[in-house]
Amino acid sequence: MSNVRKESLSAWLAGCASIVESNLDIGLWTLDFGRWTLDVGLWTLDFGRYTFAMPKTVKSRTVKVGLIQMSCGPNPAENLKKAITRIGDAAKKGAQIVCLQELFRSQYFCQSEDIELFKLAETIPGPTTEALGKIAKKHKVVILASLFEKRAAGVYHNTAVIIDERGKITGKYRKMHIPDDPLYYEKFYFTPGDLGFQTHDTTFGKVGALVCWDQWFPEAARLTALSGSEFIFYPTAIGWLPDEDEEMNLAQHSAWETIQRAHAIANGVYVVVVNRVGAEGKLTFWGQSFVADPFGRIIAKASSDKEEVLVVDCDLDKIEETRQNWPFLRDRRIDFYTPLSSRMIDPAPSK
Repeated sequence: MSNVRKESLSAWLAGCASIVESNLDIGLWTLDFGRWTLDVGLWTLDFGRYTFAMPKTVKSRTVKVGLIQMSCGPNPAENLKKAITRIGDAAKKGAQIVCLQELFRSQYFCQSEDIELFKLAETIPGPTTEALGKIAKKHKVVILASLFEKRAAGVYHNTAVIIDERGKITGKYRKMHIPDDPLYYEKFYFTPGDLGFQTHDTTFGKVGALVCWDQWFPEAARLTALSGSEFIFYPTAIGWLPDEDEEMNLAQHSAWETIQRAHAIANGVYVVVVNRVGAEGKLTFWGQSFVADPFGRIIAKASSDKEEVLVVDCDLDKIEETRQNWPFLRDRRIDFYTPLSSRMIDPAPSK
């Protein structure tokens, strides 16, 4: 500003000195003559004794997401301790929302059917959510954690719990799709979820949580996105079966990655996938945790054989930008989708 304008503004403000310690509020403009401040909302200009002020920046729409890819040992307490350390590492890198892998407190026990393994289950709230709540509060982060939930005698769930930055449980999701495949005998342990597909509104963003096998079902991602989610998180435990040939291993991984990128594209959301890594029993978990943006591009990816903490910037403005160019939600023909609630669509009887 030129000296002439500066002197003019100073003279004008000085002429108002009789209103010392008073305020004049005229809508967007606030004149505080006690502190010689002119507040108009967007700019701050300091002229020595006098300040012309307003908020300088618009609140950032970028959220830092942390992915904790770990190996797990046989001791649940040690796994929890490791997870807590990794959450701290992510927080130091600026993470605001941190996601752990599926059933992170233990090795993946569903490779066999064993009644003794129900002892791994715990209530929600319970000791693990209490421990994670303290860490969330300490680091001021939101945590998504997958737990073996004991709901009642004989009723157990594979549950993702959302803990906010105050250390409080703000929501949970019970895995809806339960597999029963070789070395993935989850139907023996888990009751299908009954909480539906939800969005959890956190300080840092609108979060949807699904779990592992859910990632193969486009209906789950769609309903989660329709409820308002900006992120869909998938805590995961998936790996290669023993004795598979290399071509099949690559094809399985490619299909897994592709379908989740497709969820990001079809729904215009960020998809965050957190897998475990390392050999457990007969399975070798393939890691490669990743984040896909609303365009389906992989913007960060972990290795296939190492423990890693990824912290990824996610620009939430990209959601609206992508949906404006690819208005898939606008163009849905919801008036013709009723048959999706059928198991199969049988051919119409011939006349």
